[in-house]
Amino acid sequence: MTDPIITCPNCRTEIKLTESLAAPLIEATRLRYEKKIADMDAQVAETLKAERKTIAAEEANRAKVLLGADLDQKTQELLELHAVLKQRDEKLAEAQKAQADLIRKQRELDDATREMDLTIEKRVEESLGVVRDKAKLEAEEGLKLKVAEKEHTIAAMQKQIEELKRKAEQGSQQLQGEVQELELETTLRGKFPRDSIEQVPKGEYGGDVLHRVYGSLPQCCGTILWESKRTKNWSDGWLAKLRGDQRAAKAEFAVIVSQVLPKDVETFDLIDGVWVTSPRTVIPVALALRHSIIELAIARQTGEGQQTKMEMVYQYLTGSRFRQRVQAIVEAFSSMHDDLDREKKAITKQWAKREEQITRVMQATVGMYGDLQGIAGKTLQEIEGLTMPLLDGPDSTESAS
Repeated sequence: MTDPIITCPNCRTEIKLTESLAAPLIEATRLRYEKKIADMDAQVAETLKAERKTIAAEEANRAKVLLGADLDQKTQELLELHAVLKQRDEKLAEAQKAQADLIRKQRELDDATREMDLTIEKRVEESLGVVRDKAKLEAEEGLKLKVAEKEHTIAAMQKQIEELKRKAEQGSQQLQGEVQELELETTLRGKFPRDSIEQVPKGEYGGDVLHRVYGSLPQCCGTILWESKRTKNWSDGWLAKLRGDQRAAKAEFAVIVSQVLPKDVETFDLIDGVWVTSPRTVIPVALALRHSIIELAIARQTGEGQQTKMEMVYQYLTGSRFRQRVQAIVEAFSSMHDDLDREKKAITKQWAKREEQITRVMQATVGMYGDLQGIAGKTLQEIEGLTMPLLDGPDSTESAS
């Protein structure tokens, strides 16, 4: 119900009649009308005197009646306003009480739900512990013989694996040599694409790879004869044989690439006119020898003083300066190789760590799946990769074997 509105008789302004505004207005109206009645009574008494007393009384009574009716109407409207306000207060109180009851009931329901969940979890945990222990005992008793059989089978297989591994490690010496020879050819071709890298045909002369060097000159500057060895022991007889092969091939230099070097040789050295190097220093030695061949060819082209320059080149190649320069190249190459090895080791270590983490996760997953399978039995659906044929029964064990 909206507040009643009164209109000012003078300015015609509409004013909402609220409870705070109605009380003083009604009181002022009542006092004004009472004063007006008193004034009217005095005026009637003075003007009409005695002969008009009756008419004045009637007018006064009629005015009182009109004023009383107006006061009654305003009083009724004020009572209705009080009733509406009281009704609103009651509804508001009821709504607040209902909201408070709802919050209290919701809190009680949440507390009861948490208490029930906790009770269920405790009971499930107790049941799982009992079932897990029982299943573990039954599995241990039922699988002792099967585990023993599997261990025996695994031991036999490991023995076979070790035997195969030993034979694989021994391998064929000829095959190992051919693999290293192909690797030597690939390395030289990749580093010196302008040169001619040829495999020595079987039966012509010794050596494995004939390296023809081409520099800025249009013709071949010289030749390097490479011999690849992959054995467990060094043999000094290789030197004399390769020198004869060098003469047959008319090569300027002969190089033996061997996994095992002579005593007191760490990376490379010149022994009895033959260069000896390990596989990791092939490129530095090839660079140095190739540079010498190119310089020697250029010296031959000069004509004048050819013999002197050849002698100087020979002295340079057989002297300490050449060896020191090549040693510096080899040291830099070895440092790069060591850095590469360290990076490989770090990556291998990281791979091993991740593999161990994955193994632990898989073991935990399989254990959890086994616990659930012990509780649910055959009703639990199988997950590919987590089932163990050993636990599925005799038939699956035989099929797995």
